[in-house]
Amino acid sequence: MIHTPLFLMGFMASGKTKTGKLLAKQLELPFLDLDQFIEDEIGQKISNYFQAYGEEAFRKIESKCLHDIPIQPSVISLGGGTPCFADNLAFIKNAGKSIYLKKKPEVLIGRLREKKAKRPLVANLTDEELQEFVLNTLKKREFYYQQADFIIDLENEPFSKLMELAVS
Repeated sequence: MIHTPLFLMGFMASGKTKTGKLLAKQLELPFLDLDQFIEDEIGQKISNYFQAYGEEAFRKIESKCLHDIPIQPSVISLGGGTPCFADNLAFIKNAGKSIYLKKKPEVLIGRLREKKAKRPLVANLTDEELQEFVLNTLKKREFYYQQADFIIDLENEPFSKLMELAVS
């Protein structure tokens, strides 16, 4: 029985939303995508908000929305940078269980190359700049991601392993 939220964290394009929906369905829990929650709150796409107001303003809204979500048994997909700013990681660790969906940089780069336009931080980068961005940003964020309660690489471990972690 799950009594607190399960927070899925990881880099952009690591599969947090897709995996989160599947996990929530399997566990018969509500699913919440923090990015969607933010868009509902601000009344526009994150990419538009990001362009108009910048990253710092977005991170403030993101943190506020994280603190505003209901703390109940659920599966919550976080934005890639969510645990890396403000007191967000401490909040996440205090409110529930965190799971880092780890992916190899080359997998992330390939996925982001296909869907750059939807990602404000990488939308205008060349392939070389994208690779550099992913490697550098992942290196900085790994410190936060590694503090998750559990770490799993679904490329090498079955989904059933994630289910075990979720209910443990």
